Amino acid sequence: MRALYEFFSGGGMVRAAMRDEWNCLFANDISEKKAAAYTANWGGEHLKIKNITDIKPIDLPGRADLAWASFPCQDLSLAGNGVGLNGERSGTFWAFWKLMMALKKEGRNPSLIALENVYGTLTSHDGKDFESIVRAIVAGGYRLGAMVIDAARFLPQSRPRLFIVAVNANVAVPEQLLASGPSKTWHPSGLVHAFESMPKRLQSRWIWWDLPLPVDKPKELKDLIEDNPKDVQWHTKEETKRLCSMMTPINRLKVDRAIEQASQTGEQVVGTIYRRMRQGLQRAEARFDGVSGCLRTPSGGSSLQTIIVINQKIVRSRLLSRREAARLMGLDDDYKLPERYSEAYHLTGDGVAVPVVNHLAQHIFNPIIDTIKAIELADEAA
Repeated sequence: MRALYEFFSGGGMVRAAMRDEWNCLFANDISEKKAAAYTANWGGEHLKIKNITDIKPIDLPGRADLAWASFPCQDLSLAGNGVGLNGERSGTFWAFWKLMMALKKEGRNPSLIALENVYGTLTSHDGKDFESIVRAIVAGGYRLGAMVIDAARFLPQSRPRLFIVAVNANVAVPEQLLASGPSKTWHPSGLVHAFESMPKRLQSRWIWWDLPLPVDKPKELKDLIEDNPKDVQWHTKEETKRLCSMMTPINRLKVDRAIEQASQTGEQVVGTIYRRMRQGLQRAEARFDGVSGCLRTPSGGSSLQTIIVINQKIVRSRLLSRREAARLMGLDDDYKLPERYSEAYHLTGDGVAVPVVNHLAQHIFNPIIDTIKAIELADEAA
């Protein structure tokens, strides 16, 4: 079976995406609370709860085919503090990379390395942070490519994220995985600009991954909503009115149109609301396009996401439930969530969308590793 190391593992959403086809040899996170959720779902015998700077090669058993690292985004986020890879949190990339290079000295570095982070990674410090990551990967003996994948292609959540996939330079990548140039689907202008801004030496080690579109149409937000969640209460009429009073005329018009739609069709209309600071005022911004806003952790200063549900002309609102947040990340309903609301919301908001990881596995990771193993078997037979 293919083998995986999962760094910055959180609640094990990469594990959730790959559990049937990959064996996780090692997982790591610094958070005791997230580790508790990981253990509840996947067991803890292979989990190390410590700072990645304290992880040593001896802690990593065997040799993994893939090392996945969703390193912290706070210092790279467009809404963050701007310190980038020099920051205490996002700078943990360097500790991860040091570990990968230590494994290389032992002859057991992974054939594949995947990194996931926010879109702001491309523009942090005018692109210098992204170039630094690419430079380190190339110097480490890998070729690489990147994609910006929005979870909205798989789930009813707007969640664009940068995915960097690096492959050992000695590995022959199957031709069907390679594109001749960028695609509009996975390689937006910001990524293309970042590539074109790099030195030619780094460009020569670049791969334009040819990733197919998902076959299945994603569910809509209304399909994931609980009728009677136990962990959140419906707002009072007064609270809902106050929330609507915080809207600009444009956003209030969205609500009015949703009420009209519900009245005409007799069907329930579901949307989401985020409260944001706009020009010194707190505003409520609504959307009714069948997709939720990006789940964010409140530690970054964002408000919790609110659900607005309209039946006929009755408008109700409440916070997103724990299970709804998990569904928006693609977690099955049998996934065990923390009992405390804040811990569950933090766990999911910090995670990676499960079907996105699975899509990468099916169309990039699995074919490459299977090709490597087939060649190894043929060499052994010879």
